[in-house]
Amino acid sequence: MPANASLSLPVDVRKRLEALEKDEDGISDEDRVKEKVKLVQDFLHVDAQDQLSSLKAKMKSSEISMDGYLSKVKALLGRELSVENGSHRDVVEQNGKTNGSAANGDSHKEEDEEGIMDTKEADAMKSPSAPKGKGGRKSKSDSEPKSLFLHSSCYIISVQSCHVSVTDAHLLFQTPPPKCPDCRQYLDDSDLKLFQGDPDNLDEPEMLTDERLSLFDSNEDGFENYEELPQHKITNFCVYDKRGHLCPFDSGLIEKNVELYFSCAVKPIYDDNPCMDGGVPAKKLGPINAWWITGFDGGEKALIGFTTAFADYILMDPREEYAPIFAVMQEKIYMSKMVVEFLQKNPDVSYEDLLNKIETTVPPAGLNFNRFTEDTLLRHAQFVVEQVESYDEAGDSDEQPIIVTPCMRDLIKLAGVTLGKRRAARRQAIRHPTKIEKDSKGGPTRATTTKLVYKIFDTFFSDQIDQNEKDGGIKRQRCGVCEVCLVPDCGKCSACKDMIKFGGSGRSKQACQKRRCPNLAVKEAEDDENIEEEELLPVKAPSKKVSKAKTKKQSNGKLTWVGDSIKTEGKKQYYMKVCMDNEVLEVGDCVSVSSDDPSILLYLARITSLWEDNNGKWFHAHWFCRGTDTVLGESSDPLELFLVEDCEDMQLSYVEGKVNVMYKTPSDNWFMEGGMVEDIKVIDDDNGKNFFYQLWYEGDCARFETPPTFTPQEDCKYNFCASCSRAEEREEQETPRVFEPIKDEDHDSKVLYALTCLKGEQFRVGDSCYLPPDAYNFSVKAASPVKRPHRKDDVDEELYPEYYRKHSDYIKGSNLDAPEPFRVGRIKEIFCHRRSNGKADVSEVKLRLYKFYRPENTHKGAKAGYHTDINQLYWSDEEVTVNMSEVLGRCRVEYGEDLNETVQDFSSGGPDRFYFLEAYNAKSKSFEDPPNHARSAVNKGKGKGKGKDQEPQDPKVPKLRTLDVFSGCGGLSEGFHQAGIAETLWAIEMWDPAAQAFRLNNPGTTVFTEDCNVLLKLVMSGEKTNSLGQRLPQKGDVEMLCGGPPCQGFSGMNRFNSRTYSKFKNSLVVSYLSYCDYYRPKFFLLENVRNFVSFKSSMVLKLTLRCLVRMGYQCTFGVLQAGQYGVAQTRRRAIILAAAPGEKLPRYPEPLHVFAPRACSLNVVVDDKKYFSNVTRLTVLSCFRVRDTMSDLPEIRNGASALEISYNGEPQSWFQRQIRGTQYQPILKDHICKDLSALVAARMRHIPLAPGSDWRDLPNIEVRLRDGTSSKKLRYTHPDKKNGRSSSGALRGVCTCSGGVPCDPADRQFNTLIPWCLPHTGNRHNHWAGLYGRLEWDGFFSTTVTNPEPMGKQGRVLHPEQHRVVSVRECARSQGFPDTYRFFGNVLDKHRQVGNAVPPPLSRAIGLEIKKCVLERIKEENDNTNEKG
Repeated sequence: MPANASLSLPVDVRKRLEALEKDEDGISDEDRVKEKVKLVQDFLHVDAQDQLSSLKAKMKSSEISMDGYLSKVKALLGRELSVENGSHRDVVEQNGKTNGSAANGDSHKEEDEEGIMDTKEADAMKSPSAPKGKGGRKSKSDSEPKSLFLHSSCYIISVQSCHVSVTDAHLLFQTPPPKCPDCRQYLDDSDLKLFQGDPDNLDEPEMLTDERLSLFDSNEDGFENYEELPQHKITNFCVYDKRGHLCPFDSGLIEKNVELYFSCAVKPIYDDNPCMDGGVPAKKLGPINAWWITGFDGGEKALIGFTTAFADYILMDPREEYAPIFAVMQEKIYMSKMVVEFLQKNPDVSYEDLLNKIETTVPPAGLNFNRFTEDTLLRHAQFVVEQVESYDEAGDSDEQPIIVTPCMRDLIKLAGVTLGKRRAARRQAIRHPTKIEKDSKGGPTRATTTKLVYKIFDTFFSDQIDQNEKDGGIKRQRCGVCEVCLVPDCGKCSACKDMIKFGGSGRSKQACQKRRCPNLAVKEAEDDENIEEEELLPVKAPSKKVSKAKTKKQSNGKLTWVGDSIKTEGKKQYYMKVCMDNEVLEVGDCVSVSSDDPSILLYLARITSLWEDNNGKWFHAHWFCRGTDTVLGESSDPLELFLVEDCEDMQLSYVEGKVNVMYKTPSDNWFMEGGMVEDIKVIDDDNGKNFFYQLWYEGDCARFETPPTFTPQEDCKYNFCASCSRAEEREEQETPRVFEPIKDEDHDSKVLYALTCLKGEQFRVGDSCYLPPDAYNFSVKAASPVKRPHRKDDVDEELYPEYYRKHSDYIKGSNLDAPEPFRVGRIKEIFCHRRSNGKADVSEVKLRLYKFYRPENTHKGAKAGYHTDINQLYWSDEEVTVNMSEVLGRCRVEYGEDLNETVQDFSSGGPDRFYFLEAYNAKSKSFEDPPNHARSAVNKGKGKGKGKDQEPQDPKVPKLRTLDVFSGCGGLSEGFHQAGIAETLWAIEMWDPAAQAFRLNNPGTTVFTEDCNVLLKLVMSGEKTNSLGQRLPQKGDVEMLCGGPPCQGFSGMNRFNSRTYSKFKNSLVVSYLSYCDYYRPKFFLLENVRNFVSFKSSMVLKLTLRCLVRMGYQCTFGVLQAGQYGVAQTRRRAIILAAAPGEKLPRYPEPLHVFAPRACSLNVVVDDKKYFSNVTRLTVLSCFRVRDTMSDLPEIRNGASALEISYNGEPQSWFQRQIRGTQYQPILKDHICKDLSALVAARMRHIPLAPGSDWRDLPNIEVRLRDGTSSKKLRYTHPDKKNGRSSSGALRGVCTCSGGVPCDPADRQFNTLIPWCLPHTGNRHNHWAGLYGRLEWDGFFSTTVTNPEPMGKQGRVLHPEQHRVVSVRECARSQGFPDTYRFFGNVLDKHRQVGNAVPPPLSRAIGLEIKKCVLERIKEENDNTNEKG
């Protein structure tokens, strides 16, 4: 430690030391030294404390005498206190500017200049270590003319400290700033205030006998005779510690036995006037034993009180100097009341929704603050959470605690709240928590269900609850850390009374209500929703069939053939019947096969052939799959089987016996039977040998389909297996075949063909096709991605103290790692090489192709693709030879001049369409007219028509009459309308602004703004209209049902019990399934968040599919990435599709656009098995970027509110041209954004424009805010165990928890440019990467949320260049809504409508797949009609 560095001591300590030096008390030398040590030991440096401890230990062990001990301690204290020749000088160690704290030497120059103004911010950022100021206030004491005061009432700074060397300054930086040992406030804080004193006021006992209070006579001991403490009111009060520091009383000091006192004017309990008239002036009342809240007076203003040893006091108005501190107290109490009431009534809201509530709430009159902000919420998060815990503790055991709601979990993580923290006051507990009125509704909303859906859920949950009881219940674990877990069972609550140790039955198995571990509850809710995601898109592996022969057991039955052999093939003699132990089995019968593991159920199979060879008697088994072996798992019907593509040859000796398996066909009146089926059983099983099946199951994709119809030929009936036939058909399709050989004398080494087939598609010479990106390269070398500037090594860590957290170069929302789209080529030749015998080697089919260039493949690079159409190509005479097996599909490429329609009409006429207008010459890097042979052989000559090979016109597909439930503003329906598959005649949306938006965009739709349960109940009871006279859809009216039911109501469930059952059976998912059961539409779609398929071990998914299967639907599930279908946004959504009997079950649409692989993990794991959607191929088009989406929109400012403005420019990209549409008078609507607070606006203004910038790039400076106030610098006051120190030795911790000890409430900082909560909890939350993040022009949006908040779940919501959050229209474009699409309500209503919607491009792609299925069925019906005709 430098010799000229000394301690920082409070005034009272310094005065007492001076008195001891002057020997005013006449105490002994030993007592004087001991008192000095006691006074300063909390302020000594660590090494000095260690020396003191060592000296004390030596003295106790007699290594040194008492005199020697006193001598050495005096010398040590002399050095530490800079005592020379008996003259005591207080000197402060700290000098210069610590990391984030103001320089002591400049005496807070900001007191004369209002912070660093905007005009100076640039200079501050360029030169963060600018010279320190030299001004300051001089001491009033003539005895210390060379000392400067930072805060006259705290401590002084020696002039010597102004001459500290640079080396010493670095050492000084390492010492945390001093705190008051009592109130824990920083002694160098300019906001620290001292109590000025009231020398003439009365002490507490004397005050209580004053006649103005009308309670006692002149006998001061009179109050001791009362059993209850007297109550008074106090006004003009302030609270302070024994050192005179004004301090808050709600920060845990009282609970830690810190003595706090207050001075005030005391008034009688009946006096409501807060003025001092009639009050008794009193001083140093206390110490305070407890503070409490007695509820809300009139519902708005909290009544707060103190308890001392003598009386209770209810607070009225504070003193002027104490008002800011008390305002914070009032603010947090009102904030907690507002939060608990909001979440109690709206448990499913997000953190962003809570911010919306807070920011739009006007504080009640009479409180000393005028608005709430996010900073307010984070500031009081610990108190708010404790109030929520108190509320939950008082709740019913079957109620879902508010603490586990998504909103509270996000707040706990962001603010770093400590759960399970119970305040124990010194003598008296806090009397009353914040009073919150219970919602009178209580319990879940009653769902309207059909009997079938109800029974399926009821049976499943009853079984699970029974199983839990048999297993002794699920033992709830505790975190074992929080104070809640460490207290004993109370013995008084209903849960304890049921415990055996308290004389109960022990049946409920509920934990003590006073010991509900909040940490466990939050962790379970988090685990339920946090799904492990793979970084990269997995490669789909072929399905491996596991032979069941290893686990089978042979029987000892006698086997004899019945009848003669009907066919002999080689050594095999085929039979139709066999007798086994007097039981005749024939081809087509079903049998059971035992496993050698008795715990495994019997295997079941159909006999498809019987034969005998040299190895014995055999049969071919086509296996059935039990429901438990499908994705349905334990929710399945134990008697239902499924056909699968799995078969094998087996010896007949393995057969256990014959079973009956019935094929259940849908009834002729299936569509009208909705809601009428009551029994979930399909068949009865009296002997354990009766089963049924109705669907074929495809294991890899979890698809339940109508079994394919195979008609075996007459001579093959003895040996026909549908599984083998299906496998052979697939293998045939996947093998390239050639047809129509071309005679060509010029080619001796190869044979040419006119036609080849692969995967059911035909390819002719002149056709175009897709190939993988690695099939060939281009002559022009692709431009390497632009390297981003990396300033990690030379960053000024004092100015940017959080930049060190950006250790990864990966930028969320970046497209740099997006793969290339398919290559496109035109077939010049189809050929096979000749073998030595002159015949063609048809096992290897080859293609000779012309290469097409995309704009980005030319020398112009990625920028060329920005302005061109997304399906525009360039012809090239470059050729390449590829294997036919590499071809991924067929596409159509036309020369634009040969089209007899516009390029736009041609492009929108169907998928997989491209055009070119020019040829590209890679050698000369020039664009030319295409050669004559580039033009299609059938289309040469503009306007000549399609010629003989004109594509056949598909029959017109009628639009399906659609009901959209939970429709929102209509994103799902909009996509279906664009696909031409749906006509939405009815929509149900309970939230009025979204319903109004749906009406604006779909004027012909009947929109019901009602609870869907009420409407279904009306329809099921036979009503034709609702209370408003709107016509209700009836049975047979609805052909397609689509919707996304909210499922947050049960997302936090953690076990199977009565509450879980109640929540689930009354959820909107169950209501939606009942809609499907009642209306029996031809097609059904359920859309939800990706985690829908994983909630509670996929229980939600299983029961949903179980209901659909029992109804008779074909169904499947999958996860799709919206970014792959035409939006610049990552949005993964779970989609369940179902098709009625007789319809074709749609496949999921193949991706259209390339997208970042990290966001394309679409597989789902259910019961340890991985399932894939049928999406298998790569993509055909380039990705859309933020630049494509919104670069043409005019600049606006934070809070822009003009509903209609001009575009001020033409569209720049293909996406912009499409999204603007063909408006006659183009007016831009809803380009408006939220008006964020002054502090948030300042933070956004200081986020750099570089890609990947976020809160970690904020400078640590003071700035003037637009409301006239100034922000503060963030102080780094603690060592950081994980991150160490900066390169200059500066501290990196902002709270004691960074060193591994519990949080100290006094460490919280507010109104700082760098939000204190982010470095506080960043180490355990991936450094909060992305919060206050800017979008990247060449990247994509995070999932569009309902309320863009810089510190919300999706923090990357800042515009790439403008200092604001994204606008409503920019969010709408990120979702793929046309600019003509209208939204309704205020700016937050519109954001919510956009964020909740399904992206129309995604639903359009799904709609086109449904359209394909309808078209395929129509074609089959037409073909059947033609055959009959």
